[in-house]
Amino acid sequence: MAKYIMTCKLNFYESKKAGKIAIVTMDNGQSYNVPNTWGVEAFESLNKVLDIVESDPDVKGWLLVGKPFIFNVGADIMSVDPDMSREDAVQIGRMGHKSFKRIMDLKIPTLAAINGAAMGGGVEVGLYHDYRTISKSPGGCDHYALPECFLGLVPGWGGTQLVTKLAGPEVAIQLIITNPLNMNAMINSKKAFEMGLADRIIPPAEFVDDSIKLLENIITGEEKIERKKVDPRMSDELYNNTKLAIMGRVHSGAMAPYRALDLIKGAADWSLDEGFEQENQTLADMIKSRQFLSSVYSFDLTQRRAKKLPGRPPKEVKGYSINKIGIIGAGLMASQMALLFAQRFQCPVVMKDIKQEFVDKGLAYVRDQLGKRVKKGKMAAADAKWMGEDLITGTVTYDGFEDCDFVIEAVFEEISIKQKVFGELEQVCKPECLFLTNTSSLDISEMAKFLKDPSRVVGFHFFNPIAVLPLVEIIKAEKTSEVALATAFDVAKKIKKTPVLVKNAPAFLVNRILLAWMDGIFQCIDEGADFMQVDNAVADLGFPMSPFTLAGLVGPAIALHVQETLNAAWPERFPVSEGLKNLVAKGKKQLLVFTDKGVDVDPEIKQGWPQGNKSFTDQEIKDRVLLRVAQEIDLILKEGIVSSPKDVDTGVIMGAGWPFFMGGITPYLDQMGYSEKACGRKFHPKGLLAQE
Repeated sequence: MAKYIMTCKLNFYESKKAGKIAIVTMDNGQSYNVPNTWGVEAFESLNKVLDIVESDPDVKGWLLVGKPFIFNVGADIMSVDPDMSREDAVQIGRMGHKSFKRIMDLKIPTLAAINGAAMGGGVEVGLYHDYRTISKSPGGCDHYALPECFLGLVPGWGGTQLVTKLAGPEVAIQLIITNPLNMNAMINSKKAFEMGLADRIIPPAEFVDDSIKLLENIITGEEKIERKKVDPRMSDELYNNTKLAIMGRVHSGAMAPYRALDLIKGAADWSLDEGFEQENQTLADMIKSRQFLSSVYSFDLTQRRAKKLPGRPPKEVKGYSINKIGIIGAGLMASQMALLFAQRFQCPVVMKDIKQEFVDKGLAYVRDQLGKRVKKGKMAAADAKWMGEDLITGTVTYDGFEDCDFVIEAVFEEISIKQKVFGELEQVCKPECLFLTNTSSLDISEMAKFLKDPSRVVGFHFFNPIAVLPLVEIIKAEKTSEVALATAFDVAKKIKKTPVLVKNAPAFLVNRILLAWMDGIFQCIDEGADFMQVDNAVADLGFPMSPFTLAGLVGPAIALHVQETLNAAWPERFPVSEGLKNLVAKGKKQLLVFTDKGVDVDPEIKQGWPQGNKSFTDQEIKDRVLLRVAQEIDLILKEGIVSSPKDVDTGVIMGAGWPFFMGGITPYLDQMGYSEKACGRKFHPKGLLAQE
């Protein structure tokens, strides 16, 4: 049940030229921070309004709008009980279809005025209207999406059928399948308009008034809406290519995108009622699936639990005010940080590196990125110039660091270099300036041990690319103060990242899990498994990319460095792969190459990788890898690296892009029996949705 119930508020506007117009506003009585959602009570409210409008012959038009900044973001996923019966799940679909269809059946012109964020059932209710206006970005409808496949569902209130019939199968595939599987990408008003999902795009300031004027003109016949004729039929080529794309992304790990594709394909041949019933049945199947249960868990982690900042010291511990930021390094990670900090804090950011050419390169990257934002209409040119030339500066000395409130280092992963940097900073910076480190694996207590005041040091580990992955691991060293820790959490919140508190230990949380995963993979290869068999077998779980694609993205040298760090701590569990050492020695950046037969492992890598002669089935490979991961997560929890399996899953979802529909990793390990086999217990003995 949603905490705040949305109602549909009916008002009548007496138009001098068009007559009586019903203005229906969706509103839950809260600020824009609490979006409008559909639930049983909301549908009851909509139907009561429809009863009034249907019974009044004087009503000449209908306009549906949301509260300021929010149209509607769909069903409240947390109110859907995965344990309900299948028939009850079918009724959820039918409830939405029946209520929204009443809008379509009104004998008067209907217009959806999409004034703000529209997702899921919010997009769908708009599609039942005769006409749609959309508020221009930025400041209007900045987020428009059908994210259901991302959540292990399908659009179940008309989306697959109505988008296809209105805008064609290509648009439907993009909105319903491609975008959700691409990190749940959303579109803005401009794109929605270009796709044919809205008839007019109107600036926010005049939006409601101009939407009413358009409806008046439609009622009087002064204006007619012209649309391009669309063929809803999907070619076999488009169907097959989309299916291959889905397989490349989720393999057999998720059912939802495959079922959504079939619904989109069927829309050309089914009547609306037939298509809606197909949605009902498919939605019920999805609600009863393992993937949906895991998605509800993931949603709760990222939308409720993470916002409470678990691990932050009590509210009484006030963090420092941040008015200036220093960054040591001007490479890719450092430049991404500079851009992010300047955007969120709107304060001076100074980057330092050892050579002017490095500084210049970093500043050039920042300005290039700002220029791209201007071209996309996401930033004014004057703001970009101010930020790129005035706020973000570079130096080869420590000039400008004396008044920084915190400094974060992003230099080479060598403990002595980082110790030297912190020692130099201590000579320059004010006593209350905090020192943050972006290290991916090194001992932070060791990094701080030569400082006069080691309490000012805290780990703040981003994941690359910073603009995409929302996780920050906050690591408390042996002497990190509560104020330093509180400030780090406050900084994470300010830059809109999801923080997870992690104990100071080799590779911390996410990299330790990823390296355990890779260790299981290397074990299979070392013993004789075919490279591509391993790559494909593990990818079949539905991870965002295959192991060798990930290794290429991270970089073999970095993977080897983290592996060696873990080996030094636990040599029996993290042996250094001779094959990995060999490919790093050869300077290889990627493991995969394109051949005439498709993708394969670089022949040079195969030749330099010592292997046994053992053969494996795909299932044996999966078992080996997942049992290895389960064992490591068990040790992570026993060692107190994080406080809960929920921290583990928050980490791999937000830091490694592991799927919502898997719940991260621990739900899958429980559901498939790996946790009990590896650890003798489930990670969630009270059930996946039990509150802490």
